[in-house]
Amino acid sequence: MSIQTDAVIVGAGPVGLFQVFELGLLGLKAELVDSLGQVGGQCSELYPEKPIYDIPAWPVIGAQELVDKLMEQIQPFEPGIHLSQEVTEFEALDNGRFRVVTSKGNEFDAGTVIIAAGLGAFQARRLRAKGLDDLNAANVHYKVTDRKRFGGKRLLILGGGDSALDWTLDLASIAEHITLVHRRHEYRAAPASVEQMKKLVDQGKVSEQQGTVGEAIGVPGKIDSLELNTLEREKIRVEGDEVLVFWGLAPNLGPIADWSLEIEKKQIPVDTEKFQTSIPGVFAIGDINTYAGKKKLILSGFHEAALAAFGVQKHLNPDARQFLQYTTTSPIMHKRLGVEKANAD
Repeated sequence: MSIQTDAVIVGAGPVGLFQVFELGLLGLKAELVDSLGQVGGQCSELYPEKPIYDIPAWPVIGAQELVDKLMEQIQPFEPGIHLSQEVTEFEALDNGRFRVVTSKGNEFDAGTVIIAAGLGAFQARRLRAKGLDDLNAANVHYKVTDRKRFGGKRLLILGGGDSALDWTLDLASIAEHITLVHRRHEYRAAPASVEQMKKLVDQGKVSEQQGTVGEAIGVPGKIDSLELNTLEREKIRVEGDEVLVFWGLAPNLGPIADWSLEIEKKQIPVDTEKFQTSIPGVFAIGDINTYAGKKKLILSGFHEAALAAFGVQKHLNPDARQFLQYTTTSPIMHKRLGVEKANAD
C-alpha cells in the first residue's frame, strides 16, 4: 500500500530536515528517505563533533547538536522517517504525481519529490598506501566521533580543506602534537583557518609537511608512521599514534543518476526561483544542486529549502494564491507549530 504525501524528501541531512520545517509551515506533509542509518547526513556520519560557526544566533554549535536542534524543530510536523534505504524506483505518473519505491519496499504516492541528498550516496575518500591492507589498522579515522580519544596523542592529519584545518585547530588544544600532511603548499580551507594553523606552527604545536602518502608502516592493527613522497622527491617518515584522513567525499549520485534528470558534472541544475529541476514537480536543494553563484553552505541550503517549499505549494495548488505569513504573528503558523496554547497561557 502506498503512503500518500505532499513531498518525498530524498536525504535527511540538515537541509532535508529544514525542508520538512518549511513545508510544515505551509501545511504540507513530508516523508524523509535516507541511505544512512541515522538522520543528519554528513554532519552525523562524518564529523558529529565538528564545530560550526556560521549558523545564525549560534556563535558555535556542534554538527550533531545542530542536527538534534533541527529534529526538535520539526517535531510538530511529524514527518515519516525511513532510514537505511535508497530510492530504487522513481516514476512520473500520468496524473502529475510520482511513484517512489525504496530498497526496503516502502512505496510512496507523492505530489512532489525534493532531492536533498548532499553529494549523493557519499563516501569518504579512503587512504591508499603500500602495506595498509596488510596492517588492517584500527587507528585510521575518517571522522571524529569522540575527540577525547585523541587527547595527549601524536596525530597525523591528512588533508588541506576545511575539515582537516578545522580539526587541526580543534584538536591542537588536547593533542601532544599534530603533523598536518597536505599534497601541496596551498590550502583549500578558509584563509582565517590557515592563518590560525600557521600560528600553531610558530608555537610548535603543529608541524606542516607537504607530500603524498606512499607507504604505511606499523604492526598488525596499528600504523606507527607513514612514508611520504615530498614535493622535493624525497622519502621521509612522519610518526603518529592516530591517523585522521580528511580528503573530502567521493560524490556518487547513485540511483538518482537514472531518473532522466538533467545532470551537470554530477550535480543537478535548478532554477533560483523555486529550485525546480528539469522535471516539473522535482526539486533539488543543498549540495547536490547547481546554479549560477552557487555556494555550498548549510546557510544556502536553508534558503533554498524555504523557496522550494513555496515552489512545492504552487506545484500542488497552481491556481491558489500564495501568502507570506510570519511565524511571529500568524495564528495559522502558531497552530501548525503547536504554540497556540503556549501563547494563550
